[in-house]
Amino acid sequence: MTTNTIDLSAGTIDYEDSGGDGPVVVLLHGLLMDHTLWSDVVQNFGGAYRCIVPTLPLGAHRHPVTDTADLSLGGLAGLVAEFLDRLSLQDVTLVGNDTGGALVQMVILKGNPRVSRIVLASCEAFDNFPPGATGKTLFLTGKLPPALFGAFMQQLRLKPLRRMPISFGWLTKRGDRTVAKWLEPVLTQPEIRRDAVRLLRALAPGRSLLIEASEGITAFPGPGLVVWAQGDRVMPPKHGARLAELLPQGRLVEVPDSYTLIPLDQPAQLAAAIDEFVSTASTRP
Repeated sequence: MTTNTIDLSAGTIDYEDSGGDGPVVVLLHGLLMDHTLWSDVVQNFGGAYRCIVPTLPLGAHRHPVTDTADLSLGGLAGLVAEFLDRLSLQDVTLVGNDTGGALVQMVILKGNPRVSRIVLASCEAFDNFPPGATGKTLFLTGKLPPALFGAFMQQLRLKPLRRMPISFGWLTKRGDRTVAKWLEPVLTQPEIRRDAVRLLRALAPGRSLLIEASEGITAFPGPGLVVWAQGDRVMPPKHGARLAELLPQGRLVEVPDSYTLIPLDQPAQLAAAIDEFVSTASTRP
């Protein structure tokens, strides 16, 4: 993977690109996460795909956004669409986990000719926004001034607090070391703390938009794969089954022994499911 930067309307973002001539897979992360959510999944692909993984301005980014950046759910979906356009990507498999899955739903809501297939992995859907105790706690902290928000986040330097259900404890079983690295920008960069507060406030009214996007996936013309953690305590498994039913060409894969962040807890199983899906969908008449 090579690290690149690109200037978009919201500012500069980093992205990882594996290169190669394989089918294009673009992978999206969630709140307070970066591209490393997908590192083990990409490694398990073994070079079969051109994997592109942006670090979106979702609170673990390195470059502050512009003062006019639209950080609402719709604005972030527009940023993903702009990213696909700027890289001139075609026949894309768009994959999202956690809030990344909500962005996938938003991107295809109005149609996007660059996206041919989607994968939704344990993500926000329907009325689950903000999701669970984790999301509700985080959105409440977004009401604080940036300085107080930073003071609250400083507590997450301690592993026992990161492992609480209202933090990352119900998001991943095995990924705490990665989580600790995700928190570094918001803990050390005042500009990123400012962005995170703006982000949480802009996302707060997004429930109605997400309901519309989730119910609207019936219009998506391409194949869709839904991968859900059987033991998910943040994203209801019934939502995964419902999404798979609504997708005209959808199917559901359930992953045991995992919480929401399947790319951290079960990367090999997730990579195998995506590989089988893309290989089959790409050869389908």
